[in-house]
Amino acid sequence: MSRARITLDRDFTIGEVPRRLFGSFVEHMGRCVYTGIYEPGHPEADENGFRQDVMKLVKELGATVIRYPGGNFVSGYNWEDGIGPVENRPRRLDGAWHTVETNAFGLHEFVDWSKQAGTEIMEAINLGTRGVDAAREIVEYANHPGGTYLSDLRAKNGHKDPFNIKLWCLGNELDGPWQIGHKTADEYGRLAQEAAKAMRFVDPSLELVACGSSSSSMPTFGAWEQTVLTHTYDEVDYVSLHAYYQEHDGDVGSFLASAVDTDYFIESVIATADAVRAKGKHKKHINLSFDEWNVWYQRGLDTEDQPHNVAKAGWREHPRVIEDKYNVTDAVVVGTLLNSLLRHGDRVKIANQAQLVNVIAPILSEENGPAWKQTIFHPFARMAELAKGQILRLSVDSDKYSNNRFGDTDLVDVSATWNEETGRVALFFANRGLEEAADVEVALRGFDARQVLRAEVLEIPEGGDRLTINSQDQPGRVGLTALEGVKATGSELRLTLPALSWAVVELDVVKG
Repeated sequence: MSRARITLDRDFTIGEVPRRLFGSFVEHMGRCVYTGIYEPGHPEADENGFRQDVMKLVKELGATVIRYPGGNFVSGYNWEDGIGPVENRPRRLDGAWHTVETNAFGLHEFVDWSKQAGTEIMEAINLGTRGVDAAREIVEYANHPGGTYLSDLRAKNGHKDPFNIKLWCLGNELDGPWQIGHKTADEYGRLAQEAAKAMRFVDPSLELVACGSSSSSMPTFGAWEQTVLTHTYDEVDYVSLHAYYQEHDGDVGSFLASAVDTDYFIESVIATADAVRAKGKHKKHINLSFDEWNVWYQRGLDTEDQPHNVAKAGWREHPRVIEDKYNVTDAVVVGTLLNSLLRHGDRVKIANQAQLVNVIAPILSEENGPAWKQTIFHPFARMAELAKGQILRLSVDSDKYSNNRFGDTDLVDVSATWNEETGRVALFFANRGLEEAADVEVALRGFDARQVLRAEVLEIPEGGDRLTINSQDQPGRVGLTALEGVKATGSELRLTLPALSWAVVELDVVKG
């Protein structure tokens, strides 16, 4: 059995938990919108066409902010196509995902859906094929109270009151050669700078996100951020990061250590942003928006829903695209990625798991059929629910295991928060060990534990293995169950994590 000793102290904190850390992403890609969140005629759809079975799961997931409408899709998207009477909206070819976009769902529909879901909007603008003029016009349409052509057009289209969207992405992944309108760092930096200025002329209260690297493995990584922020530092509030992980060639050990790369990515971007700050003698800090992250099996699977095979099939409306089925191992990895984001919550202020429904998503749905939770739903939902208050700075002494990509890595991964208002400490654990359970001892300095309020674990179910998934036929095969044997007395917490598991423990504490 492996062992880990963790020490936390009420006086050693990282910062307030950013509520936008628990964001998601809705892109016009595959079945995320159509037959995902929106399916008129479905037995569970309301008068707006919003699927209420999916809506219920979205609310349970606890997503706080939703990025929309892309993604690669946005770099060829005309926002005007998604406003006005639906019957008058144009059908367009979407080159990003080789599909036909009907535009039956657009900005107004997404605003109404977000209000019903209780989520903030993170709107992305097209800086691939469009530029400054379109950027300022969509802000005027969305946010200006009235009395101008565009704000009055919004009212005419059914929304007299402004949308008041505060969070905006200045394009998407424009460092990537695959992106429609791909640009060099200088080209993008200047365009983003001028678009940001024009948008703020319309609404000075906006929060703006500049495109950072779409992967830490990009050949331009680091240099891209430095150049872009040199142009945009005074105009933006955040720089973005995107990262996807998968198991390669059966190397599960390296896959389980994926959060080591997440830590490296985050800390490298912070270092670059702070170097630009020092060189330019700027006063503010640029924070990070990790606005795409997840497990995504991009390589090694030649299935019909992979983008290159979707393109071979010809132009279709909302075909199945990258509908990964997530297993126990994926859920543990997602839990560690969430831990990494939380541990860096002093600078990572926004994060969006990609995507919300069907497309590499925590929620799956079938056309005219049911919706259900994937395995990765559970760590996200519990952390979104319980991670509140202050992020605690932890000292971790864990047994390690060796893996090909990252070398020696902690078997036990953990993050924790303290909510002083409620007197609760929440700890989020992952055991990366494939064979052995882990004995965990937590020293609670400055706290006196009164009782264990919650102890739950996601593990391999009876009769299953690490690749077990939830399916339409067995939607609850993998989930959270009671974690037995958790003991909290005074300043000490003890528990045993099953092999390959994710767990949450919530304590009722008083200051010791």
